[in-house]
Amino acid sequence: MAFKLFGKKEAPSLLTVADGEVIAVDDVSDPVFSSKSMGDGFAVRPSAGTVVSPVTGKIVSVFPTKHAIILRSNDGLDMLIHMGIDTVALKGEGFDVQVAKGDEVTAGQVLATMDLGYVVEQGKETTIIVLITNLEGKRLKLTTGSATAGAPVLVLK
Repeated sequence: MAFKLFGKKEAPSLLTVADGEVIAVDDVSDPVFSSKSMGDGFAVRPSAGTVVSPVTGKIVSVFPTKHAIILRSNDGLDMLIHMGIDTVALKGEGFDVQVAKGDEVTAGQVLATMDLGYVVEQGKETTIIVLITNLEGKRLKLTTGSATAGAPVLVLK
């Protein structure tokens, strides 16, 4: 039996959003993301097109172009899940979003699918970026490398 001393909360953690290679945001080819001007987090170079929620929370917004989802975790973290780089130009083609604004989601629940082949055919990168936009001084501990969707990869300290 594990005891929590003095009611100490466990540090929030995020799951990877897709099968593939987890990388640091610094290594994303788009400077808008790699500069961390919008937030910090991680990215995945996906090997499969299923995109799952990194946390349990609520969908705040789904972009009309279906390439991005904003959600708020039950811990109060605001997140942007951006599917692909420069994919707004695809105007929703190649994306099937399975959630809507206001939906409650659980960690690991399918949010969307990306047609990776279509995205590549259109000359776009498939990298999925997960940014936390309200870190407020928290540090990140990221585990990079090959991972399966739903595996824990990021802990906030």
